[in-house]
Amino acid sequence: MSINKNIKVFFSISNRFIAASKLLGYTLLLVLVFVSIGTKLSAQTTYLPHYTSKNGLASNNCYYILQDKKGFIWIATDAGLSRFDGTNFQNFTIEDGLPDTQILQIREDKEGRLWFLALNGQLSYLKDGKFYNQNNDKLLKQLNSNTVIVSLLEDKKGGIWLGTNSNLIVFWDGKSVRKFASPRINEQFTNAFLHEDEKGNIYAYSDLSTQKFDGKKFELTENKVNPISYMTAFNAPNRSLYYLDVTGLKHFQNGIVKSLFPIPDNLLNNMAGYFYYDDKDQEVWLASNNGALVMNKSGKTVMYLQGISVNQSIKDNSSNMWFATNQGIYMLPNINSRLSIIDAESGLSSNVIKSITKDNKNSLWLGTDDAVIDILNIKNFQIDEVGLDDYKKYKTIKQITYDDKNQSVYFASDYGLGVFKNIYQTKDDVKYLKETNNSMFVIKHFSLSKYNNRLALALSSGVVFLADRTNRLEFNSLKYREKEDFFKDRSYHVFYDKKGGLWFSNIDGLSEFSDGKLIQHFKNNLLLTKRINDIQQLPDGTLILATDGYGLLFYRDNKIVKQLTQKNGLTNDICTRLFIKNNEIWVLTNKGVNKVSDYSGEAEVINFDYGKDLLTEDVNNLYIDDSTAYFATNKGLILFNYNNKNRIKNLPKVYITSIIKDKERLPINQNNFTFESGSNTIVFTFGAVDFTTSDITFRYRLTENANWVETRTRRLDFSALQPGDYIFEVSAKSQNNEWGPSAKISFSIKKQFWQSLWFLSILILLVGYVFYKLAVYITRRQKDKEQEQLLLKNRILMLEQQALQAMMNPHFVFNVMNSIQHYINTQNTTSANKVLTGFARLIRKNLEICTKSYITIEEELEYLKLYLKLEKNRFGDKLQYTINVDEDIDKDDTLIPSMLLQPYVENAIWHGIMPKETGGEIQININLKNEDYLNIEIIDDGVGIENSLKSKKDTHISKGMQLTRERLNLLGQIEAKPIHLDVHQNAENGTTVFISIPLK
Repeated sequence: MSINKNIKVFFSISNRFIAASKLLGYTLLLVLVFVSIGTKLSAQTTYLPHYTSKNGLASNNCYYILQDKKGFIWIATDAGLSRFDGTNFQNFTIEDGLPDTQILQIREDKEGRLWFLALNGQLSYLKDGKFYNQNNDKLLKQLNSNTVIVSLLEDKKGGIWLGTNSNLIVFWDGKSVRKFASPRINEQFTNAFLHEDEKGNIYAYSDLSTQKFDGKKFELTENKVNPISYMTAFNAPNRSLYYLDVTGLKHFQNGIVKSLFPIPDNLLNNMAGYFYYDDKDQEVWLASNNGALVMNKSGKTVMYLQGISVNQSIKDNSSNMWFATNQGIYMLPNINSRLSIIDAESGLSSNVIKSITKDNKNSLWLGTDDAVIDILNIKNFQIDEVGLDDYKKYKTIKQITYDDKNQSVYFASDYGLGVFKNIYQTKDDVKYLKETNNSMFVIKHFSLSKYNNRLALALSSGVVFLADRTNRLEFNSLKYREKEDFFKDRSYHVFYDKKGGLWFSNIDGLSEFSDGKLIQHFKNNLLLTKRINDIQQLPDGTLILATDGYGLLFYRDNKIVKQLTQKNGLTNDICTRLFIKNNEIWVLTNKGVNKVSDYSGEAEVINFDYGKDLLTEDVNNLYIDDSTAYFATNKGLILFNYNNKNRIKNLPKVYITSIIKDKERLPINQNNFTFESGSNTIVFTFGAVDFTTSDITFRYRLTENANWVETRTRRLDFSALQPGDYIFEVSAKSQNNEWGPSAKISFSIKKQFWQSLWFLSILILLVGYVFYKLAVYITRRQKDKEQEQLLLKNRILMLEQQALQAMMNPHFVFNVMNSIQHYINTQNTTSANKVLTGFARLIRKNLEICTKSYITIEEELEYLKLYLKLEKNRFGDKLQYTINVDEDIDKDDTLIPSMLLQPYVENAIWHGIMPKETGGEIQININLKNEDYLNIEIIDDGVGIENSLKSKKDTHISKGMQLTRERLNLLGQIEAKPIHLDVHQNAENGTTVFISIPLK
């Protein structure tokens, strides 16, 4: 680093020295500055987690902090109340029942009621999850004094005493309210602090007097105790009093005042808030407009939050300190969990620390982003800094490694590598890696072999190694031989194991070069093809691989023997750096720091959540010694004592903080509820107090035998719950612990009246009766339908008989007999025999089909042909007929109703053709339609049915046709598909009968 830069840095230090002591002259100070060039003194800064409105706090202007008996932290602000469980803030305002948004103090009594002292003088309290104020509590309305309450005391009997900022003291015994005012101007109760001693005596220490209550009124008493103000006194649990007066810290007990230790006037005069005394550690904490100061009995003082206005300091039950300020709240972790920061303000050359290593003389070597390496002595925190020659090339030192074998320190940037030789003798002996051809290359990582003097480089172009890093820190890229001392392809990491074998990861995955042989392990397992960010080796020879998205891989004997991921407790599966110390594995992920113990068994993963905003995405590297962990971050060097045996692992205890049933808030102290049926929506909110981690997981269930359901939320809505008995049970665990004890709430939801046994019984009987009546109705309807079917069939049979009789009408028989007689008289025996034979066959056929409801088309055609022949024999050429049947019709298998066509054919002859002098023709066509219907047409060229009816004086209709139509109508009621019948006259004469019969 240049002289000018050192002067600039140390002038800023000198300014601080000047402010600290004006006794040092400017001349002497400048001499000290120039003598100190290259050497600085560092100061650690303790890290205090800071919570503001951005984290959920109601307001940054915080007046008071209290930890309740359950462990929750309550914060009084100018915008309401906040309750903090270590992870989440829950805020309360006027809408929740507070009398004012500005809450000045909080107190808790023996019954667990939290009392809130508001700026408007109104008093309220929280009990069992419900806020009580003067609007819903008559006694609180009586306590309203329109003055600011500055102190609250609960006496032995549970009575509440209130001191105000005016001449008024209020007492509430739980039933009635009494108020006391001093009649004398010089003895008023202004800003009275109230105290009860061991004997039950009540004292009021005000700005103007000290008075004692005699059972009826207050009287002046000896002024032994004189606190500076109501903020400088507090009541101890044993009924003693700690307070500050103008000389220092005092203790009042059994009527005796004891001086604990003096406090300088300037500290007392600068107090602007409440004080706190830690009897165990004998420390007094003072709140001022310039920070929080802690002072012990020996007079040692430490300032925290310098420059910040602090209103109060308290210690919680885990020995963490909390500070209420005008910039939110701060927490100082207990001594076993504190993190310290060393940054540019503390003396480092830069806040950004990219790499870290430690030599054998307790010095940390820190690579920065400013072409500087800081050397920090961890015993006296003295800092040496070494500037590098080429600022551009070595601006960011991303890796630094101590070479124990040669007492050297190697460092690398993206574009170069160097080494400090003989570091215990000089820091000036620096050598830089040379590449003979000046080829540009990017260094991803390097590794030093402890087995020999080799140095391996992971480059953007591949992996190379130098055979002698001590004497020849150079290489010629043109002379390297692939797969012997050069392995091409972009590489990420190199690592020499204990035996001198070189392991490296590139775009293909994990490979090993040992004894002149290249072993490509990535071919054996898909996980080994993934990017590997770091490689380390355990004492048993197992390699640990930090992968980019797949957690940690444990590799031994050419097998992955274990894998640890988020499911096992890691904060993230993207692992960036590893460090092994005392058989424990430290892992950096992009979301925090993990420590893995007992890796050979059920690995225990511990996360470090203190300072989570520091130890997350900005951690670049780490170094672990026997008791302290050091982290190189973008905010400086973070260190903390990780091996403290006093660290206690508490199982988080979960509390149910509210129960809301159908928008009504219920008391949380009740363990069993019975609800009337309604919308049956129940909302539970709960929390687990843990200020060591924000990584809390919850599990819940609604019945004891149900499976647990894990969740991260702290609110559960159960909608449309069915009537029955339930037990809501919830427990919590941090990532480093087991499940803590459960919180349980039992509740029952009553059944609606229609779900009751009597209603169900009536409903069952009613449904049974309805089913019975319905069954009777259906049965009766079925019987009626069957009866109707029988009647229809009987009617059809009767019509068939009548149709049979109509087919053999007397005129036809008489005419046939006359023809036979005519042939006999004329001795034409041949014609007589022929007619007689045809008539006999027709009668026989008629008798055959009369017993069948359905006959085949073949039988119907045979009957028609017999009938037409007989008619043709009578009328001669005056009657012509043709019968056409579709070839696709199977005449032997296709069924049609019997006695269907003959009546229409007979009607066509007698009423259509015979009235014509010239006679006529009948055409019968039988066809298939879509294989579903059989279409039959009977067409004649007679006078036409309409003309025939007009010429007749009567309205006689063919009896055979009428019977056939009735039969078809009845068949349509029985069968699934009806038979369609249409009879109409053609244009001027002639008639067409169309019958469409569905095929079965």
